[in-house]
Amino acid sequence: MVYVLDACALIAVYKKEYGADKVKALIKEALADQCVVSMSIVNLIEVDYLFARIYGREKADLILEEIYDMPIQLIDTIDETIFSESSRLKTLYAIPLGDAIGLATAIKMKGTLVTADHDDFGKIEETEHIPFLWFR
Repeated sequence: MVYVLDACALIAVYKKEYGADKVKALIKEALADQCVVSMSIVNLIEVDYLFARIYGREKADLILEEIYDMPIQLIDTIDETIFSESSRLKTLYAIPLGDAIGLATAIKMKGTLVTADHDDFGKIEETEHIPFLWFR
């Protein structure tokens, strides 16, 4: 099984929010080679700049180093498939660009998007039949 993390998934882990235990369990499964956990670099940028604003650059850098040590496959390219799918999703649903790229990454990888963002993704789940794992 392939899981693609939305930014809110790692934010929940580091802010110890409700549902973070589900995200941690996926990361633990990936460590044991029981699944693949991926994330678009664009969504990681969202995590990084949020923590830089909240905690400062030094603490954000420490968090980023911890994330790099996790068994998370970072998707650091936007190929033609991710490009066109992101554009289609953003056009149809007026979602934030990072959300569109993260979801397009999940679609390309035939994975499940791990998110808690019902506001942006709830309407998409109903019409697109894309698998989501809602961690809260």
